[in-house]
Amino acid sequence: MSRMLEVSEDVRAEIGDDEADNLLAGAHAPDAYDCTSCRQPGDSHREPTSTVLFVGDETAVLAFAHARCIPSQVVAVSEEQLLGAVRSISQTQGTGGTPESLTAALPHSPSPSAAPPAGPGGAAPGPVAPSVNTPSPATAAAAKPTQLAVLGVTCGIVLCGDTGYASLVVEPTGPIGRPGNTSGEDEFLSLLTDHGFQLVQDVNNAPVRPRTGWSVLMAMGKLHAILQPSATGGSAAWWQAHAPFQVTDAWRVAAGRQSEVIMYAVPAGTIGRQPREDLLRMALDRAAASGVLAAALLPLAGT
Repeated sequence: MSRMLEVSEDVRAEIGDDEADNLLAGAHAPDAYDCTSCRQPGDSHREPTSTVLFVGDETAVLAFAHARCIPSQVVAVSEEQLLGAVRSISQTQGTGGTPESLTAALPHSPSPSAAPPAGPGGAAPGPVAPSVNTPSPATAAAAKPTQLAVLGVTCGIVLCGDTGYASLVVEPTGPIGRPGNTSGEDEFLSLLTDHGFQLVQDVNNAPVRPRTGWSVLMAMGKLHAILQPSATGGSAAWWQAHAPFQVTDAWRVAAGRQSEVIMYAVPAGTIGRQPREDLLRMALDRAAASGVLAAALLPLAGT
């Protein structure tokens, strides 16, 4: 029985035609696997199966997922995150090595991805909304060459009309400027509006249509990254968690119900640390009234 594998052009470009053809012919592809997105069993003989290539700095790992959960694609992650995920899954399965749902590490020459509008990396999200955690600074494009900025991300449920949306609130720890700008002017929102994000006048009104090419990546039940279109095709991480983050059941259910997540963005110092979701909502309302709240509806990739 032939396998029902899907290998995207981006994955083929990374692993090469020979390896892609071998996969489609049945080599190096498991009959049964644990979906890298929902972690439920999958059968490549009986259901469409996506090949998902996680690419680090020096390592690439090919995983398999239900096609209904996540399309075949290349996902850029940090080397530490990639190796940590392999160790975690290996320990869970008790193998001490590479889990069966992943192939062995593949040598690769990753394609350069488009520079993100505000830079990848950032803080791990807070649980449901209460806090923005800010670990060591990441290499976000800051307004001055000597500055580093971290993108803090908070998860929360935001009520738009009668509907509760799973939402991400992104706030940098310092001003974000365009490449080459040394004036200190914060251009974070204008960078995002250049990419199709809209200024919000009323938080009660959800964004109308999803941003093409952008998505929120969930894998193995955890939040991994916000993806943006890559200049070479496919997706690249615009922001990624330092470690995959376990969201609350309520957040995951809301995201799965709509298959979409609202991403809100504000300049540094606008929202800050809010201990409760109602206080977060009040801060969002104030930001909208001041004209400094941008948002977009991002499709959910994975579950």
